[in-house]
Amino acid sequence: MSDAKPALTPLDSKLKLDLGGTPLSDISSYQRLVGKLIYLTITRPDISYSVSIASQFMHSPTIEHLNLVKRILRYLKGSVGRGILMTKNDNTQIMGYCDADWAGNAIDRKSTTGYCTFVGGNLVTWKSKKQTVIARSSAEAEYRAMASTACELIWLKGLLCDLGVFTTQPMTLFCDNQAAMHIASNPVFHERTKHIEVDCHYVREQVQSQVIQTHYVKSSDQLADIFTKPLASHQFQRLLSKLGSINLLDPA
Repeated sequence: MSDAKPALTPLDSKLKLDLGGTPLSDISSYQRLVGKLIYLTITRPDISYSVSIASQFMHSPTIEHLNLVKRILRYLKGSVGRGILMTKNDNTQIMGYCDADWAGNAIDRKSTTGYCTFVGGNLVTWKSKKQTVIARSSAEAEYRAMASTACELIWLKGLLCDLGVFTTQPMTLFCDNQAAMHIASNPVFHERTKHIEVDCHYVREQVQSQVIQTHYVKSSDQLADIFTKPLASHQFQRLLSKLGSINLLDPA
């Protein structure tokens, strides 16, 4: 890979993967490589989604899947100095962005949950993960993402309390799906939402107790978009900048 051309994004925005293709003769090398990339996602939110995709083929990778991993390596080659900028301030406001790519997986039509959380405007946690069940609507997929993010926000608030950092402000949860936000504030269960009743109860409880407040965000400003789908270069770089991810090796 030393002579490979650096890539601007970890994934092609038009990427389509399936289970077909020529199987790799050495599966273990693919597994070791993806395992190292998973470890790297601890400090590199920009590759979280692409690595989560690569990790879904650990048991039967093909040449096409290996090419996907090589694309991630090419991206990393061109962004060696990228990291997260943490700014010093007295702000302890906790907020999160959640998103879901409904039925985005062409193999099993499961959705992908993506979220990121901030403390005082600084990015602290993020996640990209395929949902375990098939959502029957985009609102359901988004609501499951809201529930996952709400759990993360509650955990984060508890962690800060343990560290002696207290905040009385409601935590803010940004979502770009109006239907999911309506479910969170509507005290009546409809027949079509009963199958996600546990998630509904949890999020609604946090909203009604004013621990969390939900806000609508335009899809173009949805920061969690980067954790749910492959993006074009300009959108990918724009969201990275808003996440506070900078490349220290870029010329000033």
